[in-house]
Amino acid sequence: MKWKRGPVSADIEDRRGMRMSRVGGGLGLGGALVVIVLSLIFGQDLTGVIGGGQAPAVQTDSGQISETPEERERVAFVSFVLDSTQNYWQRAFAANGNDYQRARLVLYRELTNTACGYGQTASGPFYCPLDQKVYIDLSFFDDLDRRFGAPGDFAQAYVLAHEVGHHVQTLLGIDRQVRQLQQSNPGAANQIQVRMELQADCLAGMFGNEMAAMGILERGDIEEGLGAASAVGDDRIQRETQGHVNPDAFTHGSAAQRAEWFRRGLQSGRIQECDTFGRG
Repeated sequence: MKWKRGPVSADIEDRRGMRMSRVGGGLGLGGALVVIVLSLIFGQDLTGVIGGGQAPAVQTDSGQISETPEERERVAFVSFVLDSTQNYWQRAFAANGNDYQRARLVLYRELTNTACGYGQTASGPFYCPLDQKVYIDLSFFDDLDRRFGAPGDFAQAYVLAHEVGHHVQTLLGIDRQVRQLQQSNPGAANQIQVRMELQADCLAGMFGNEMAAMGILERGDIEEGLGAASAVGDDRIQRETQGHVNPDAFTHGSAAQRAEWFRRGLQSGRIQECDTFGRG
């Protein structure tokens, strides 16, 4: 990607200098990590239990952020992608007579408080609709490269654009409708969740389409993005963590599905092509 270093985005909340500690009993960090592992094994998000029914955690600020030159470069890149993504959606919303409310991106290390419970490095990047913030530990980009085999700057941009896609879904009321559907039909909760995740992939593709039109993408970038979408497919993660694939436990979609919906957004740049609930 032909990205330019600029100031740190005003939409970034940097908590890398903060640490959390428990007061009293509760799951503790080790117990919380067990919950994350069980979520991967059973293909179901069990992290909600981390934030409730336990002793509170106190987040303290050391006042200093220690970072390597490589991490400083990542912050600059994340700032560029975050602002580019949200500027794109701001224009898209305005074109339809709507206001876009910008999400906040929280940088943290290991563990942090969120309105959706405790955020963990092990859970990867995620979006919390309750506080409309995206959370990421920048070390995930190392996992994306080494563990998932998806290197490259546009692979990283895909991850961020996917999470901002969830914010777009929240602003459009899609997230609320999905939760209502899941409550009314719990037996299909996973399948409904998959369609929501695939739509976020397609919305990320729309941002990619814009970047291509602006001449920001370079040769090989699209392959990097498609590779990242495929690498985080449920079937690949299940095969790695439990040795077999259980489609009934999918929550994000297969490698082929995620790459296909990302591709649709990339090629069309039209939100009408991202109707995962009405199309196969």
